[in-house]
Amino acid sequence: MENDYRNEKRLPSALPEPTSVAKEVILTLITCGLWGLIWQYQQIKTVNALLGREEFHFWKWLLFTFITCGLYHLYHEYLMGRAIVRVQHKYGLPPSESLPAISLIVTLLSLGIITDALQQKELNLIIEELREQTGPRI
Repeated sequence: MENDYRNEKRLPSALPEPTSVAKEVILTLITCGLWGLIWQYQQIKTVNALLGREEFHFWKWLLFTFITCGLYHLYHEYLMGRAIVRVQHKYGLPPSESLPAISLIVTLLSLGIITDALQQKELNLIIEELREQTGPRI
């Protein structure tokens, strides 16, 4: 199963738009974290689109995070980091192999906003690289 991502290199039908990390961080801070829910939803949609399947589910993440008093969120951030690395492998991009561990550690230190920013930066790099590979948009 580890090599499954290498066999399927098909681009998503519609590439997601890159998101401004600064905008997302500022909105999350201004709204005392509420925007972070929207940001998480957008990241889940983006990762699912890049993977080509529905691996992550926003409502499952939200429910399990509340039920476990935030512990599930630690696991989720690790999985998101791992999925981003799989996407990088899938499209032949240089992988950020340490992203899953960094995501877990930074989230464990109650700095989830930094984890989201790091993951968004990686997602933006993937999207920009895929846009360059596919040529200009009409």
